[in-house]
Amino acid sequence: MEENRPAQSKIGRRLAKLRKQHGLSQQELAKRIQISRPSLAQIELGNRSLTILESQRISFVLRISLDELVSNNFSDPVPIEKSKIVSEKPMERVSVPSLKEEKFRNVLLYVLERCAGKPNVGETVLYKLLYFSDFNYYELYEEHLTGALYRKLPYGPVPHKLDSILYQMIEDGQLQRVKTTYHGYHQTRYLPLEKPKLTLLKASEKEVIDNVIDQMSDWSASSISNYSHRDMPWMASKEGEEIDYELAFYREVPFSARNYEDKVEEDGI
Repeated sequence: MEENRPAQSKIGRRLAKLRKQHGLSQQELAKRIQISRPSLAQIELGNRSLTILESQRISFVLRISLDELVSNNFSDPVPIEKSKIVSEKPMERVSVPSLKEEKFRNVLLYVLERCAGKPNVGETVLYKLLYFSDFNYYELYEEHLTGALYRKLPYGPVPHKLDSILYQMIEDGQLQRVKTTYHGYHQTRYLPLEKPKLTLLKASEKEVIDNVIDQMSDWSASSISNYSHRDMPWMASKEGEEIDYELAFYREVPFSARNYEDKVEEDGI
C-alpha cells in the first residue's frame, strides 16, 4: 500500500548508495535509464519520484528487484565484482581525488595573477576561489582540476596541506607572503613572483577558473565565506572532514555550475 512505501527521500538515498556501490557516476546511470542527469540528481535528493519505467530500468541496471528497491526493510548492498555489473561499455571514471601539485601551483599562480592586486583577496577569498574552481570543474566535467582535498573548517572549505605547498612555493621564489590590513582587519596576502604556465591549463579549465574569478573575486571575505556555507558540498559534510566532490552533483541554483534551468528535459521534469 502507498502508506507503507518508503518516502521519496529514502528511495533517493538508497538509489545513490546503489549507484556508488556499482561504481557509476550520475551521468552514466542517467544515460542507462534514459533520463537527464539533473533529473537523476533530483530523484536522489528526494525531490522527484521514480516512474514505473524508470524503476524497471534501474532494477535491470543495478541488479535489484523492484520490491527491494522500495522495501521498508532494505539492507545495504553487498559489494559485487565490476565484471558482473550490467554495462554497455566498460568506462573508467576518476572519482578519488589525487593532488596534482604542479597543476595546483599553476592554478594558484593564475588566480593570483588576475586577483592579487585586489585589496580584498587575502587568504580567505583565495581559498574559496580555489574551492569553487575545483568543484565547479568537477561538476561540469566529472574530472578533477587540481585534485586537491578540501576540509570543512569553521571559516569555509580549505585545501588540505595548503600551508606546506605555499611554504615551498615561497622557498622556490614563486610567491611572496605579505601582511596587510583591510578595513581594519589583519590580512595575509600572497603575491605571485612568476607567471603561470598557461600551457598546463586546458581551455575548459581556464574557462571555469575565469568564470569563478569574474563572479566572486570582488566579494569580501565574509560574503564569499557565507556563500560557500550555503553550497551543498559544504552543508552535506561533517565538520573537520573531507568534502566529497560527488556532492557537487546535488547543487541547485545559484550554486550549480550547470545551467539546468535552460534545458528542456525529455522526461518532462
